[in-house]
Amino acid sequence: MDRLAAENKIVQAQPLSTASQLQGIKEKSVVQARTIEELEARLVSELAKAKSDAEEAKANADAFVAVYQADAEAAQVQAREVSETAKTRAQWVGELAKCRSRRETLEEIHARGFDLTKEIKRAKELKADAEALASDDDDDGSKSGSDSGEEHDGEETTPGDNQET
Repeated sequence: MDRLAAENKIVQAQPLSTASQLQGIKEKSVVQARTIEELEARLVSELAKAKSDAEEAKANADAFVAVYQADAEAAQVQAREVSETAKTRAQWVGELAKCRSRRETLEEIHARGFDLTKEIKRAKELKADAEALASDDDDDGSKSGSDSGEEHDGEETTPGDNQET
């Protein structure tokens, strides 16, 4: 009987123990639910902040790319201008070298005692006269014996025969 009474007390104590354990588990689950809700709220907040940071970083990157592209285009334009300037300078340097060479040649000729300035001037005058005659012939459409460079006795003359050198 003692044994039965002891078992009876144990059986009666078990529901109370189970009820208290169940109450403890409920309290723990409420605490865990609150912790989960707090963590979810923090997670939502962190996610919103991360999205905002990402959008700001993207906007900054887009602005940087736009500035970089504008700078690159300006650099290309400037490079083209520098290239054109260099090409022009090279042409002028070439012309300067030609002129200096011609000048040195003329100075050497002059230093040797030759003065070709009169001959050059005369050649230019003859060229101008020949061009004038050629344009007169084109305008008239016909040639006379004295215009063609022939004398009346049939001999041809050169433009420099009847003028002094």
